[in-house]
Amino acid sequence: MDCPRCEQALVTHTVETVKVDECPACKGAWFAWDELRALKDATDPDLRWMDFQIWKHQDRFQIREIPLQCPRCSGSMVVIDYDRTTVRVDFCLQCQGVWLDANEFQKIIEELSGELTAKTASEYLRASLKEAKEIITGPETFISEWRDLKTVMWMLHYRVLAENPKVVATLMGIQRASPIR
Repeated sequence: MDCPRCEQALVTHTVETVKVDECPACKGAWFAWDELRALKDATDPDLRWMDFQIWKHQDRFQIREIPLQCPRCSGSMVVIDYDRTTVRVDFCLQCQGVWLDANEFQKIIEELSGELTAKTASEYLRASLKEAKEIITGPETFISEWRDLKTVMWMLHYRVLAENPKVVATLMGIQRASPIR
C-alpha cells in the first residue's frame, strides 16, 4: 500500500499490540476497520469503554469530499471534521478504513481523555448502567464488557469523590481515627 498523501510505500509495524501501516515520510497511518479502536484500547485502558465511533455524533461533525484515494481499495475518501475539536479523520466509504495524518491519533486520545474527565457523576452512573446492560446484550465478549463496566465503576467512584470533598474529608477522618491500620 502507498501513502494517500505523499505516495510513499507504507511500512507495517506494531504499536502496542496493533499492526499499523505508517508512512515513513509524512508519519501518517492507515487503520483498517476496527484497528483504530484496538489501538485506542491498548493505548489507554481507562478509555476502553469509550467507543470512538466515526458516525456516533452525526450532528457534531462535517463531511467533505477530498481528492484522496484509499490506500487499501482505491475508493473515494471523505474527511470528517469534529465540531470543536482538532480531530480530522480521513475515511474510506467503501472499506471503512481510516487515514490519520501525523499526530492525529494523539489528538483523538486527548479529546477522549478530556471527555472522560469532564463527565459528571450522574453521567458515569448512566454509563455504568449502560455497560451493565451490555454485559448481557453487548456486541463484545463477556470479559470485555465486564472490564468496561469495571472501568466505568472506578471512574464513577473517583468522580463522586471529586464532586463531594466533604465525603472525602469524612472518610479521611474515619481512616485516621480507625484503630486498625
